[in-house]
Amino acid sequence: MPSTTQIHRMKRKIAERLAELRGERSQRQFARDLGVFQQNVNRYENGTTPHTDFLLTVATKENVSLDWLLLGKGKMKRNR
Repeated sequence: MPSTTQIHRMKRKIAERLAELRGERSQRQFARDLGVFQQNVNRYENGTTPHTDFLLTVATKENVSLDWLLLGKGKMKRNR
């Protein structure tokens, strides 16, 4: 079972992976592409734990593996 410190580190990495996925797009454009509020993207990139609905939206609309998004495992993009 992961320690509290390990969990905190894993959650920080989600924020980093979201920013990596966003790439050169602004937070506003990324939010538009996902159909979510820009404030949510900002909060999640700054370390607030994303809601499940948001994570599923990102995975679906950006064709991203949830294993990669949540845990950093495997390839970023899913095979179609």
